[in-house]
Amino acid sequence: MTQLLQQLGVAAYRQRLPWLGGDLQTLRDTLRPMRLPPDHGQPLQIPVPALRSGAAPAGQLLAVLDQPVGGPAQALVVLVHGLGGSSRREGMRRLGLSLQSSGFAVLRLNLRGADPGRHLAAGTYAACCNSDLLPVLMRARELASELAQAAGRLQPLPLLGAGMSLGGTMLLNAALESAGVLDGLFCASSPLDLAACSASIERSRNRIYQRWLLQRLVRQTLADPFGVTATEEQLLRKTPPRSIRAFDAAITAPRWGYDSVEEYYRRASPLLRLLDPKARRRLPPTLLLQALDDPWVPARAAQELQRSLGALNQSDEVEPLSILLTARGGHNGFHASGDSLTAGSWSDRLAKAWYHQLL
Repeated sequence: MTQLLQQLGVAAYRQRLPWLGGDLQTLRDTLRPMRLPPDHGQPLQIPVPALRSGAAPAGQLLAVLDQPVGGPAQALVVLVHGLGGSSRREGMRRLGLSLQSSGFAVLRLNLRGADPGRHLAAGTYAACCNSDLLPVLMRARELASELAQAAGRLQPLPLLGAGMSLGGTMLLNAALESAGVLDGLFCASSPLDLAACSASIERSRNRIYQRWLLQRLVRQTLADPFGVTATEEQLLRKTPPRSIRAFDAAITAPRWGYDSVEEYYRRASPLLRLLDPKARRRLPPTLLLQALDDPWVPARAAQELQRSLGALNQSDEVEPLSILLTARGGHNGFHASGDSLTAGSWSDRLAKAWYHQLL
């Protein structure tokens, strides 16, 4: 870890008072929101096909394009939110503003079912939603070329990805399926093993977290302007799910064409493919950030993957994947001294340093 941080020119992570421990780091944005400037991003609608299960027709996803501050863009970064998130959430806005101040153009994506683009596409998203995400990345490639032309550059801008929590899982799945869709990737607190993550959320100590997430997911699903089926209405209103796993069994797995929640968790978890050196070579240069005190996402999968990488480091082949484990940071927390709108949180500064190294 120390060697990687030295290469990136980033100081080791230190918790910021009074946000000590994984839970306070996780809840900081909720307990003390940062005052953000007005959102002046340019809305873009990106067509996506119908779900193969037939659960939702073709529609459009809403993305928001933010221009860099003070000059032409060095690269375009696609930001993908996590469970219950959107382009408006504080973490997404703060990372976007930090990247803009460092010369990056930013495309903040709203996944299927997320506000403020809820009216444009029926259904909801999943940890593996390549039929939605790959068209977005193709459109982002076009935007990268358009931005380069506008700046008088001969070559398209590099296309980078940043995934927060489940958004990172989605980007990993897309990159593993289609090599070359991104030129670099940063994932923070992203589940690699969905079954283990679901079991972690179901722990008694996480009862409040799970209730909060479920309320958001159920409300988001029932608010679908395209409607829900009678079966889904029954499951969500009369016998509401009491766990994320139950919600995924009732809604996510069948909508995305999986026979069961077990099949969904197995096939949408990137861990097994990441453990395979041949599959991993499909990735662009990728940095995974995981805190050991994350109350939502267990660090075991990232630790297992890190051990696997260490065992293979004897070869001369360049490894596309780097893993950074921190003792503290919570779930998408990483709040430290020096945080600001332009600097971002510690994880935002890490992402910027990673991208600059790739350029």
